[in-house]
Parts: sequence; structure tokens; C-alpha cells
Amino acid sequence: MSGQPMRSLGISDMKITRVGLGGAGWDACDDKQVIDTIRHAVDNGINWIDTAAVYGRGRSERLVAKALAALPESDRPYVFTKCGHIWDETGASTELRKVGTPSNIRREIDDSLRRLGVERIDLYQMHCPPEDGTPLTAYWETLLELKRTGKVNAVGLSNHGAGQLAEAEAIGHVDSLQPPFSAIRREVAHAEIPWCADHGTGVLAYSPMQAGLLSDGFTRARAEALGKDDWRSAVADFRGAKLERNLALAESLRPIARRHEVSVPSVAIAWTLSWPGVTGAIVGGRRTEQVDGWLSALRLELTAQDLTDMAAAMERTGAGTGPVHPG
Repeated sequence: MSGQPMRSLGISDMKITRVGLGGAGWDACDDKQVIDTIRHAVDNGINWIDTAAVYGRGRSERLVAKALAALPESDRPYVFTKCGHIWDETGASTELRKVGTPSNIRREIDDSLRRLGVERIDLYQMHCPPEDGTPLTAYWETLLELKRTGKVNAVGLSNHGAGQLAEAEAIGHVDSLQPPFSAIRREVAHAEIPWCADHGTGVLAYSPMQAGLLSDGFTRARAEALGKDDWRSAVADFRGAKLERNLALAESLRPIARRHEVSVPSVAIAWTLSWPGVTGAIVGGRRTEQVDGWLSALRLELTAQDLTDMAAAMERTGAGTGPVHPG
């Protein structure tokens, strides 16, 4: 895993590659396919994997454990996971509940440690603000307790706003924030990313290709063919005028990709990494060839001209919302 550019995750002791492998969506793959993909990513320099207890109702964490079991300790990547979603273990209901009670978090950490087959989790994050009435102070103090007792090395928040970050920081340091961030969905560049840059909090941006919209192969026909069981079919970004604007933005990345002799996905990922305060980007992959499609983002540094061209394309196409230039 040597030779890749590294970034410090906030003020923690972890140095991570610019891109990590995400585990959401592995429930649609067989075990061997996922394990091969994880090992391929690690073999090519990725040194962290992002997963969550809720991904596949525990399956994602178990697959990470299987993939890493054969690796020497020195070659194992960091494993980041999340808590706060509860599902029906009997399978009688598919409903997910967002729960933040201290007793639930303590149960979840033990379940994740068992599934992952480790004694300590490298980064443990609250997946979303809970909807059960638990105040932030209660669940954040519990995460800090897990850090003090050594069950986790670092703790963070996912899908939380700047006000919530400040409330948590007043109790104890927030090691990381995991927000959605892409050239289409840019809102967190207003407040959350600058807050993190000012407070020594790492940022792990997820969905930098905006669920495939900023990939090489997404088209109008593909959007129209999305099944009703695909959550994207009900999202405005994948329909009508918004889809047309998003596809136009994706097309504008092609000249930049040609300049650097890389893929369009790599340009989209590198754009998120060009923002001061962003530590790494979480990118999904169900097959080894999908990983190969964005590996060049590990080293790609966009130029000032690239960033200016992308900002102009965002304004010209009207795609997305939020700040358009990291400068």
C-alpha cells in the first residue's frame, strides 16, 4: 500500500489515501465478487474501507472481515463503520429506524466488532441524526466514551450540519464528518467543509460521482430504464430538466479527462478533493473493473484552469446547487 499520496484525517493519528472504497450497495453482489473487489482495491493502494452496520443488514461488515482475514496485519486497510440505524432482525419488516440511545450504540458497537472480527474500530460515526428524540449530547458523549475505552480509535458524524458539529465539538473533538459532496451536490461547501477545515475535523465526501451521474456511461436512456426498485428513479436529478443539466455537466468533464489522460469519474472525484478541508472521497465499486475506472483519482491533481473550466460549466449548465469553485 506504499507509494500513494496520503492525507491526515483531521488531527487523528491516521493518514489515509485520497480515495477509499465504499461498501454501500454490496448487497446486490455475491460474496466472492465483493471480496475480490475489496482485495483488488487494497492491492492497488487503497488504505481505508467505509462501511456501516446497516449496509446489507450487517452483511457488508461481514464481507469486509472475510476479505481482510487473509491479509497480513501490516497490509490491512483502516475500517470505518457507522451506527444509528436499526432494522428488524426477524425480517418481518423492512423498515429502518434512526435510533441514537446510548444503550443502542453500545449494543451496535459490540455487534460491529464481532462482525468485523476486530478488537477496535478505526473510525466510528453516527450515521444520521436520530429520529427517536435522543439529543445530540447523549449520543455524542457515548461515542466519546467508546473512544476513551479503546473500542474505537476516532469518532465522527455523518450527514450532520455545521450547527450540530459545533454542538458536538463543545463536548469533545469531532474527528470526522461524512457528508454528500459532488460537483452536482455542493451545498456542504457553504458551511460544513469550511467549519471542518477550521476545527481540525477530517471530511470524507461520499457519492462524489452523484450516484453515477458523473460517470462515463450514464445517459438519458439509462435513466429512463431505471427500475421502480432503484431509488434513483424517484429522484429529480434523474428526471426531466435536471437530468439534462446534469448530463451536460458530465459531458463538460470529458475535455479535462482527456487533458490528464484519465477517466471522467476520476475528474469528478478529484474535484471534491480539490476543496480545502476535504480529506478523502468514498467511492463505490461492485466489480474490480469499476475500481480500475477511478483509481487514477488517487493521484490526480486538477489545475487552476481545470477548476475554472468546471466552475464555468456548472454556471453554464445550471447543474446542481452550491459554491462552484474551491478558490
